[in-house]
Amino acid sequence: MALAQRSSLSAKAAAPARRAAAPRVAFGAPVVASLQNGKAATPAGVAPAQRSVKAAAAAVEAKSAPAPASYNKSQFELYTFTTWLLQEERKGKIDSELATVLSSISLACKQIAAAVGRSGISSLTGVAGTGENVQGEEQKKLDVISNDIFCNVLRMSGRTGVIASEEEATPVAVEETTSGNYIVVFDPLDGSSNIDAGISVGSIFGIYEPSEQCMIGDNLDQSLEACITNVCQPGKNLLAAGYCLYSSCHTLVLTIGDGVYGFTLDPYVGEFVLTHNRIQVPEVGKIYSFNEGNYAMWDEPTKAYMDSLKDPAKWGGKPYSARYIGSLVGDFHRTLLYGGIYGYPGDAKNKNGKLRLLYECAPMSYIAEQAGGKGSTGTERVLDIMPSEVHQRVPLMIGSKKEVEYFESFHKKA
Repeated sequence: MALAQRSSLSAKAAAPARRAAAPRVAFGAPVVASLQNGKAATPAGVAPAQRSVKAAAAAVEAKSAPAPASYNKSQFELYTFTTWLLQEERKGKIDSELATVLSSISLACKQIAAAVGRSGISSLTGVAGTGENVQGEEQKKLDVISNDIFCNVLRMSGRTGVIASEEEATPVAVEETTSGNYIVVFDPLDGSSNIDAGISVGSIFGIYEPSEQCMIGDNLDQSLEACITNVCQPGKNLLAAGYCLYSSCHTLVLTIGDGVYGFTLDPYVGEFVLTHNRIQVPEVGKIYSFNEGNYAMWDEPTKAYMDSLKDPAKWGGKPYSARYIGSLVGDFHRTLLYGGIYGYPGDAKNKNGKLRLLYECAPMSYIAEQAGGKGSTGTERVLDIMPSEVHQRVPLMIGSKKEVEYFESFHKKA
């Protein structure tokens, strides 16, 4: 027989064997075992011998296979602050103009973070030599730089009508605005006295509803008076508030009235990336953050409160722990994540404390309440206070809800 004929016959003889083995090759061991044990279901009215082996095996395979994941996240995916803003705008929680303002603020935070990071090698430490600001505090170089950065990005956004800064004596009406007219209040660099020591500092901001009354007209004096009136709003009117912490990592934390979110700056891509989704402050926390150097000047209820925290007998042998940085943003950020209380009460020297209501206490209290915490002066809710002036000061107790209520209980007894 010719060689070609023998090859053809061999191929035909081998074909049935290959077809018989097909189910074992095409399907995994669990499927084959199920078929051999007769576990595969047989359709009604069809004899087992007539049923397709391949169809039966496919049915078992489909039944035993895990449900496919609805979404496979890539290891390279980044949920950035920009992406988050677009999602919130799509949901209707913010409009495009407010998104533009928030995006501009994130740019300011990036610029300030870069300046803080190289301050020691770029001669950005020390005093600015410009004298004292409106608060009677000597301005640091980075105070001036940070204020300029914030003012510039907000003006260039074209969406802000008025800006009010800790470093400015009065609110500034923005002539470059094209629409939006949002009112933005901010402390460009909180805790700047710590800069030379390389300790955590931060920026704080709040955004209020646009006001048609605060527009630049022919009479600049009347326009300025109207602007100041509209800037002085209670914190409960805030549309958005946040802070940016400049530390071992740079973290932007904010709320638009629907939970609190944290974004960490990724230096490799230059973007804030979502790292803290819907932050919730613990209801209780055994950490207090007060400047106890002022203890002798505090009123008796505040002294009694502080003494109670340090009494082991009241807390099962383990009193509260003290943690104090001296930077509101740094101390509050720790309190937000770990629980506890941050406080700057009034004293004999500063009856209303040292923190400003409009651009420090109100934005931070808004964040605290959105995270399930509380902000109080010790006797009233911070967000309910109507500012009487731009740079008004109030006492501040803020953090875990039960911890703040515990402080308030001492003043109710007095």
